Amino acid sequence: MSAPLPLALRARFQSYIEEGLSGRAAAMRLKVSPATGVRWRHQIRTTGRAVPALQGRPKGSGKLAPHVSFFEELIAQDPDITLFELRDALADATGLQVQHSAIGHLLKRLGFTHKKSRWLPASAAMPR
Repeated sequence: MSAPLPLALRARFQSYIEEGLSGRAAAMRLKVSPATGVRWRHQIRTTGRAVPALQGRPKGSGKLAPHVSFFEELIAQDPDITLFELRDALADATGLQVQHSAIGHLLKRLGFTHKKSRWLPASAAMPR
């Protein structure tokens, strides 16, 4: 999805509307589509300003959103639990089948991090 048009452009559009131009005429001056001009003029008329709409999915939606507390509880019990173990625990508890990567993305959004650990201590490194 592309980024919304800048607020400075929208402010210039609003000043043209306040000067008395139509939505299409103001859009032509700013080199945006006439449909955008009509849409922004309607938005200015109803709300007082033309602001971009929110983009993307709403926060807190998705298949795993209701199970956040379940994951937090499991991680509190065992901080070294793997994504595959979390996936299997969720399937056993609720019957919900998800990919381990989806659980990883959820945990990342919640602020959980993964720190790599070494298999061997530094003093027991392999000889050359």
